[in-house]
Amino acid sequence: MRIIPESELIINSDGSAFHLHIKPEQLSDKIVMMGDPDRVTMTAGYFDSIECDVTSREFHTVTGMYKGKRITALSHGIGTDNIDIVLTELDALANIDFNTRMVRDAFKQLTMIRVGTSGGMQTHCPVGSYVVSEKSIGFDGLLHYYANSRAVCEEDFEEAFQKHVNWSPYHCAPYVVSADEELVDRIGYDMIRGVTISAIGFYGPQGRHVRLGLADPDLNAKIESFRFGEYSITNYEMESSAIAGLGRMMGHKAMTVCAIIANRVALESNANYKGSTEELIKIVLERI
Repeated sequence: MRIIPESELIINSDGSAFHLHIKPEQLSDKIVMMGDPDRVTMTAGYFDSIECDVTSREFHTVTGMYKGKRITALSHGIGTDNIDIVLTELDALANIDFNTRMVRDAFKQLTMIRVGTSGGMQTHCPVGSYVVSEKSIGFDGLLHYYANSRAVCEEDFEEAFQKHVNWSPYHCAPYVVSADEELVDRIGYDMIRGVTISAIGFYGPQGRHVRLGLADPDLNAKIESFRFGEYSITNYEMESSAIAGLGRMMGHKAMTVCAIIANRVALESNANYKGSTEELIKIVLERI
């Protein structure tokens, strides 16, 4: 059995995970994640009781009870690089003995749902709708750094996408992964199901032209027109691919559901989206 070196898994002096600053006993196996730390405070406002409330950098964690269910609400910040930190430390909290630094004999499966905001890429994803990421396309390259990532990726989908958009060799190779099927059915049975792109940035990588020009001004139009069987690309955000991919590789149940706050096709947006996100969080708390 491998003993994980201190340099590979840093544990704080109080026995908590390095970035999240929570201890194994403070983590529930039901986790609702979101980018904004303030949204965790809003989520915890629905809890019947609070067990712990921990803040470290952009990571805000509250564990408590909601209608008889023990739930952890956690902010992950922005981007797949943050998801790499969060999912690795959550998995370690659940499945590594912090005293021996060895993998526990019994595997503990986590259920992780990201509740986010997103920009719609199709007319059937209007502002105010909810989209479940049945599949995600990662533009970030994160999964390529882990062994056996190809086992969870869908190569035919990837190849068809790259060919359709004439993918630049200067970009990371996109990967396609599916969220947990049972979780998608349970959470999103009455929502729009789609394919979500996780971009590596918010502006240029999502086709936004502010002052710097775009390397491929037509990329979003090509993304909008792409079809793979019954699938079309429904929305853009920045985390779902890493959550689905790492979650599947680690053996956890993971998925993303987003409130659409902008439609890139109709050129519409809603900067005051608190209400729609708040309602989506309530739905997830009921169904997790």
